[in-house]
Amino acid sequence: MNHESPSEPRMDAQALYREEVFTDQRVGTIRRLTPVQSDGGDDPTRPVLYIGQASVLTPMGSLPISFELQGNNLAEAAAQFGPAAQRAIEETARELQEMRRQAASSIVIPEAGTAAALKGFGGKGGGGIQIP
Repeated sequence: MNHESPSEPRMDAQALYREEVFTDQRVGTIRRLTPVQSDGGDDPTRPVLYIGQASVLTPMGSLPISFELQGNNLAEAAAQFGPAAQRAIEETARELQEMRRQAASSIVIPEAGTAAALKGFGGKGGGGIQIP
């Protein structure tokens, strides 16, 4: 009998990674994701992934940023950290500016019929409210 609901998240046993975290305790961290088989043993058929993580201070607080690092080993990934972090920070800043621009220029359009209902509030005619 299956007790899982259709919307319940399911982990894919064929796409598992072992995660290790490395940091210099200064600028950020590097996560090394080593592919593993469903029994936990290394899976040499898939590449090891390196993910950089840094935090950027904004007026609203600290914003975590993640970015992929190219490299065949930890030393190569660490050498890529600075340039990759800079690109990710610049891209995030552009996205935030675009979101602000869109929010500032958005026009609120009332739903159909709202204007007619509101019209009755200022003058004669009831606005749709009737007292028996």
